Amino acid sequence: MPWLTALRRLKPEHVAKIKAVLFIALLIPLTRLGWLALHHGLGANPIEYITRSTGWWVLSLLLMTLLVTPLRRLSGLNWLLRLRRMLGLYAFFYACLHFGIYIWLDQFFDWQGILKDIAKRPFVTVGFTAFVCLIPLAATSTNAMVRKLGAARWQKLHRLIYAIAILGVVHFWWLAKKDITEPLIFAALLGILLFARGVFSARKAAAAQPAAARSQTV
Repeated sequence: MPWLTALRRLKPEHVAKIKAVLFIALLIPLTRLGWLALHHGLGANPIEYITRSTGWWVLSLLLMTLLVTPLRRLSGLNWLLRLRRMLGLYAFFYACLHFGIYIWLDQFFDWQGILKDIAKRPFVTVGFTAFVCLIPLAATSTNAMVRKLGAARWQKLHRLIYAIAILGVVHFWWLAKKDITEPLIFAALLGILLFARGVFSARKAAAAQPAAARSQTV
């Protein structure tokens, strides 16, 4: 397919423009919330609306981040990897907004009440755990941290994103209670991504075995 070949051969300056467009596009959800807030469009329960909206985008961005690798492997668009860090950091950004709204507008910085809430309400416990696990991933997202940790250790640490995504889906599922349509969709998409990772890992392991056998023979 000529169009796919052309996409594979994108020049660095074109990829940089795509990154710039994506950066601006990922601010649209926040801009929309600000617009709705100014025009009284957040509904009868504005805090719940903002909290759910930011949480929805956290999960969406986590899944987009996980999608990059299988999409790159299937399409050969290696430059997609240059978008993954931005997607992950935006997921953390919206997670900070999500958690910040909870401790500020929902709990009014009642730290004792927040700790009790985290301990007693399972969906809050799971959501808080996912947020805490995101912090080291965001903190080690730079090239300098990759060099400092070493590629192998860095990759092991960043595999936490799979556990974080699972915790995020569980958090949303338990929060939704009766209407689990959206959590179910997120769970299905995450299941597909986890399955794809399993398939790719199995193929990689199978390809490595003959190579290891040949090295032992030599």
